[in-house]
Amino acid sequence: MKFSTSQIYILSFFTLFFISCKREIPQVAGLETELNKSATLQIFSATVKAVRNYVYVDGVQVSGAALALGGIFPASTYGIKLTPGNRSISVKDTATVNTQIPISFSQNFEAGKSYTTFTYDTTTNIKQITVLNNIVIPTDTSARLRFANFVYNTSALPNVDIYSFRKISGTPVFLGGSPVFTSSTPVFSNIATNSVTDFIPYPSGLTDTLYVYATGTTSPLIVKQLVTSLVPSRSYTSVYNGSFKGVKSISTFATY
Repeated sequence: MKFSTSQIYILSFFTLFFISCKREIPQVAGLETELNKSATLQIFSATVKAVRNYVYVDGVQVSGAALALGGIFPASTYGIKLTPGNRSISVKDTATVNTQIPISFSQNFEAGKSYTTFTYDTTTNIKQITVLNNIVIPTDTSARLRFANFVYNTSALPNVDIYSFRKISGTPVFLGGSPVFTSSTPVFSNIATNSVTDFIPYPSGLTDTLYVYATGTTSPLIVKQLVTSLVPSRSYTSVYNGSFKGVKSISTFATY
């Protein structure tokens, strides 16, 4: 069958179209499904001004939706499963025009262990800390909670104490509508910027409000109610993040 010149142009156009479309489909890394043979990784974005970050493992994109400040990847599970060993992790903004500096690092992941990477600072000076999650499943109905301090400021900030309204001992004194925990012990104390505590036992099935104070002060920096009550036997992370002089928040997510 002979084709006219116009038909050849049309066929050539559609052939190039389909080839170009195929090249634009990003690769998605295959993930292990057996936990005892895999390592598990979460990534939390405490990077101020981050709006469209994507995660890559060994150069292959593993995240679908963009990750912004205060976001957790993956959002619907406790982590992506990785083949154990030394893996290359990258977090970057893939927009054609952006001011974010990509961050890449290598981490040795051990089989059967859980990790969380926290990105922080700003998009022009992004940093990361990767921590091993010490997962212990309670034998009772309690949950577990830890606290991470990644709020950003241009100058050094004081350490913070975190109080729980559910764990007030005695009657609090209220100043300006906020309780002063003069007779109570912080649930987390003297937490330095850019650090993560270990998990502690925490009541499940109850809503709670966390109060963050600069250590040794009586006026809270932020007051945040936990969005949902904690589920028994699960482990959670609360992250103090955002801009100290701007919008700051406490984000809580399930780690296990």
